[in-house]
Amino acid sequence: MLTDLREQMCAYGRQAVGLGLVIGSSGNLSAREGDLVAVTPSGVPLDRLTPEMCPIVDVDGYLVDGDLQPSSETPMHLAIYAATQARAIVHTHSVFGTVVATTMTELPPVHYNALLLGGVIKVAEYATYGTPELAANVRTAMAGKQAALLANHGGVTVGTTLEQAFEATRLLEWLCEVYVRGLAIGKPVVLDEEQLAAVVDRAATRHEFPRR
Repeated sequence: MLTDLREQMCAYGRQAVGLGLVIGSSGNLSAREGDLVAVTPSGVPLDRLTPEMCPIVDVDGYLVDGDLQPSSETPMHLAIYAATQARAIVHTHSVFGTVVATTMTELPPVHYNALLLGGVIKVAEYATYGTPELAANVRTAMAGKQAALLANHGGVTVGTTLEQAFEATRLLEWLCEVYVRGLAIGKPVVLDEEQLAAVVDRAATRHEFPRR
């Protein structure tokens, strides 16, 4: 069942480990097709996954296929799927994302690429991992966004595909690193609403260079 999605999760799991976005068995991925969700299993390092290890649950959280238990963060994934049009989710414990999530209530837009994730990135209030409380907090923080940070925990991103969700994770970590490194030498300048609106307008009116 969902063989292609299971294979993709294994591939992106290896990339997440290779890029240092997760350590050990921390972090998890999922992808939805219809009313079924393929998710990484609990307690297995992401770089050691095989497709058959990845369980499948339905949108109500019942195990449909697989011998291993789904990730403990499955309730969070299902809450996001219930509230959004997402078809893939990546959750990591990346270094700079976690640093920001332990110190801030939001990640301000210090670079215009923050718009690709929805602008200001909210930090979901802390709750114990795997609980309905955390799932609810993350769902609130992600309203209208493609990413959120989890207080004292990590980050989560969504997409219409696993590739899109994973690239959003890489961008989130880059934005967090820029902000943290900026703080080391001064006070980062935050783009205001007018500056961000100008970026949106620029993107909407594609500029084509004239030919000779």
